[in-house]
Amino acid sequence: MIEELLPDSVVAVEVHGHDEPENAALYPEEAALVALAVPKRRREFAVVRACARSAMEKLGVPPQPVLPGERGAPRWPAGLTGSMSHCDGYCAAALVRAADLASLGIDAEPHGPLPEDVLESVSLPGERVRLRELARAHPLVHWDRLLFSAKESVYKAWFPLTGKWLDFSEADIEILVDPAQPAGGALRAELLVPGPLVGGERRGVFEGRWTVRPGLVATSVTVPHA
Repeated sequence: MIEELLPDSVVAVEVHGHDEPENAALYPEEAALVALAVPKRRREFAVVRACARSAMEKLGVPPQPVLPGERGAPRWPAGLTGSMSHCDGYCAAALVRAADLASLGIDAEPHGPLPEDVLESVSLPGERVRLRELARAHPLVHWDRLLFSAKESVYKAWFPLTGKWLDFSEADIEILVDPAQPAGGALRAELLVPGPLVGGERRGVFEGRWTVRPGLVATSVTVPHA
């Protein structure tokens, strides 16, 4: 699912359901981080890292621990950049050589409505107007959840480039529907704060893709070098 939203240079590995892949054993320094966590948290922590290590191997990089850095962002091996996401019944990691992309973000969420009152706190007035229009045209999609996922992907692509927090209100996201495939399309995020410098150029817009599958929504954002 995720790899369909990403350029060919990105390696994506995902696990559906609640099975654990063979390489889901944690390194000691990873295990210490979730020693006191509930079993669900420990499993997702392990499985998403198994996905990341499989992606490393596909890129020719020896598997190694994936430890959280500042604000919890994963620290990747030298020469790689990537993103991870997990929710109930789904884990995914996407990695790419840093020479091929400046940054990327992925996110997956259960396909259901956001909890009551959450939309107001994570969206802009203009976004809510567009969500209502989308809901009238395509009522089977939970557009509020999709917008939340897109905001998460934008942040995951933003933070490695800036090392700064990005508030939900600091990116205005437009969700575009592909007429030939209403369960997927593109997304465009206009940054409402100064964007990161990439190759000496200030990036004020991030672009990505989205899809809806049974029980899941997923989004991606990629930041090219030029």
